[in-house]
Amino acid sequence: MGDTSRLCSVWLGSETGILKGVSLSRKQAFNFCNASHLSRDQEVRALCWGDPAESELLVGSVDGTVKTFSTEKGAFTETRSCGDPADGCFVGLAALGGSALVTCAECGTLRVWREDSSEPVTELHAGQNVSRMRQSPVHRHKVATGGKENGLKVWDLQNPQSPVFSAKNLRDDWLDLRRPQWVRDMAFIPDSDKVVTCTGYHQVHVFDPATPQRRPVLEFEYGEYPLTALSLPAAGNTVVVGNTHGHIALLDLRKGVVRGCLKGLAGGVRALQCHASRPVVASCGLDRFLRIHSLEDRTLLHKVYLKSRLNCILLASTDLEAGGGEGGAPGVKEEDEGGEDDEVWETMERVEEKTKRKTTTTTTTEEGELQKKRKKGKD
Repeated sequence: MGDTSRLCSVWLGSETGILKGVSLSRKQAFNFCNASHLSRDQEVRALCWGDPAESELLVGSVDGTVKTFSTEKGAFTETRSCGDPADGCFVGLAALGGSALVTCAECGTLRVWREDSSEPVTELHAGQNVSRMRQSPVHRHKVATGGKENGLKVWDLQNPQSPVFSAKNLRDDWLDLRRPQWVRDMAFIPDSDKVVTCTGYHQVHVFDPATPQRRPVLEFEYGEYPLTALSLPAAGNTVVVGNTHGHIALLDLRKGVVRGCLKGLAGGVRALQCHASRPVVASCGLDRFLRIHSLEDRTLLHKVYLKSRLNCILLASTDLEAGGGEGGAPGVKEEDEGGEDDEVWETMERVEEKTKRKTTTTTTTEEGELQKKRKKGKD
């Protein structure tokens, strides 16, 4: 499986515990797992690259284990226990320099693990009900956390005693009622200290820790359903967001307006990722499809059915194959969910139903009475 894993440019984690790889160049999808040990405890909730060369994948499971998958060997090489299932599922996973990794669970416990230690070297509490943890792509020692009634916090893991930035809740509404907060996802805006977040109340906020203001410097809304995921394109000044009803939109971070919508989804969005250098975005969710859209003309480039509900997605930095066409499965050969059923139907004998001739007794009787009346008139 080593040869096939090297060709995979998209990686996904499923509810069934299977790590899935999609090769767009060969138009195929592959499952990487030990099928004899699959269970709901192995559900994949987080993915990240283990090294800058992208030769290793870190896979976070529901049972609190982090597995190392070698893309060169096409197999899992190591399993580490990095949490207690009682802490909740992983909401974030990141790699630090020197073979260290960062984990964050729903309970808010954020830990830093070294390769040569079974105990965390750093542990902090980011508050209850954390929904997401993200690492800064530039400053790897900085991470952001947020959740339900748990506002955005930015942490420096080199000085973890307190957050370097803690967002303040929005001002009360026009009835002087407190506005709830629920951070679902966030991302660090390149070439700045700003952080963009999306919320469970269909809001998008931009925070700037470089200013004294702890409330958003920009806030706007999209749609009327909870936003679940976001990602920043390489071009900048825009953000891609997805919600629970399968709507994906490209929003302008300067004016707070919608610049375009991506169509084709039939279920809630669970993960989004924009490519590091190309204007494309990959999405996955409850409808079990991987889709790759162009951000320039918003067309569907690739679509593949992966048979499992998908939780997370990770793109390789290599160039994706530019698929062509519209609709169905333009770039990737789909796996057919009902292939066996189709064979059964094709072998069955076709029976054609004969059309019955309609009776016209009423019309014939009426015509006979008219003819009788005409004869009487002639006589």
